[in-house]
Amino acid sequence: MAEVSGLDKEFQEYFEALDRSRGQDRCYICRRTAAEVKAFFGFDEDGIPTEAQNFGLEDVVLEKTDIMSYRGLRPVCAVCQLNFDAIFMLSEHDVLRGLQEEMEHDREKLWPDHPD
Repeated sequence: MAEVSGLDKEFQEYFEALDRSRGQDRCYICRRTAAEVKAFFGFDEDGIPTEAQNFGLEDVVLEKTDIMSYRGLRPVCAVCQLNFDAIFMLSEHDVLRGLQEEMEHDREKLWPDHPD
């Protein structure tokens, strides 16, 4: 049996994650694509900063494309991971669980009865 190289392993993880998420290459939480996550951080799809000249950036390139994780139950983007990190660093686990409960069971109270 041949040993799987690093790149082959990454492709294998990617396709397995796509299978788990029914072929959707988007963040499970926010639904951003990899290109949208790169744009959020200020990079084109090729990893070049979009406004390098405006900010005086030189030789800045997003070399690694670790902006989307495919190793969990579903794909998760770096933006959502950062948001979760902030929630957890603030020790607001219970707040997050409470919000999830409200969104699942009491969503009517979260939104206005009628639009203005």
